[in-house]
Order: sequence, then C-alpha cells, then structure tokens
Amino acid sequence: MAEDMKLTEASRADEVRAFVERTPLAQEMGLRCEVMGDEMTMIMPYQEKLIGNFMIKAIHGGAIGAFLEITSQAQVFLVTEHLLRPPRPINLTIDYLRQGHAKDLYARAEITKMGRRMCSVRAEAWQDERSKPVTTLMAHFMVSGD
Repeated sequence: MAEDMKLTEASRADEVRAFVERTPLAQEMGLRCEVMGDEMTMIMPYQEKLIGNFMIKAIHGGAIGAFLEITSQAQVFLVTEHLLRPPRPINLTIDYLRQGHAKDLYARAEITKMGRRMCSVRAEAWQDERSKPVTTLMAHFMVSGD
C-alpha cells in the first residue's frame, strides 16, 4: 500500500515536471521545479534576459508575475487528480513588495480553496529569505468545465 502511494506521488511529480517542460514560457524562462509529496518549489534561475531595469539590475516585474502564475498552475496540477488540461486563470492579483535582484528566484504556491470548477491560490516568490517575499500572488483558476 505504501509502495503504491510512493509510486503515485512520484508519477504525479513527473507529470508536473512534464507540464512545466512543455510550457513554452516556462522553457524560455528556464524554470524547473522540485517536488516532495504535495509540496513544490519552483526555481527561476537568474538570466540576464530577465532584467527589466539595467540601471539597478532588477528582474522585470512581468517575468516575476509570469513565474508566479506558472508556479500556481503547477501546484494546482500537482494536487488535482484527473485534471485533463492546465488550470486556466480567471483573475490574478500581484503585489510587488521588494526589488527582484539579479539572482535566482524561488516560489511556492498554496491552494486556499478547491472547488469542483475553480480554485483559489496564494503564491509567493523570494530570493534570500522566504520570510521576505519579493512578490505575492492571489489567483483564481478554472479547473474543469468548458
């Protein structure tokens, strides 16, 4: 029984990695994810092309927002069995709290409410300390229906 559960967790983690790998924007941004059970950390490695303000070497806000959206979609995909297509965004609210410096960015998402047709997600991105997020996101995604 425990062996079956480990296989299911491993296969779901592989499906999430495949989801990220086949997402063109995630490929362009070089995203990768680390999955442990139902917890996932997404990583956006620093690349010069992600800089939005060269004077202060700040990562572009659009890149950070897209990073959090993909992180949220991947988390929904991870915990939702039998999801036939990627979750589709209904709305997103992004709060930019600190400058994203020229270094790797990490993110985690948490599902705050899961319904039959939609779910609510909260995500945050950080660099040096998780307790000091660079950006947060609140979003609703369609998980079923037409």
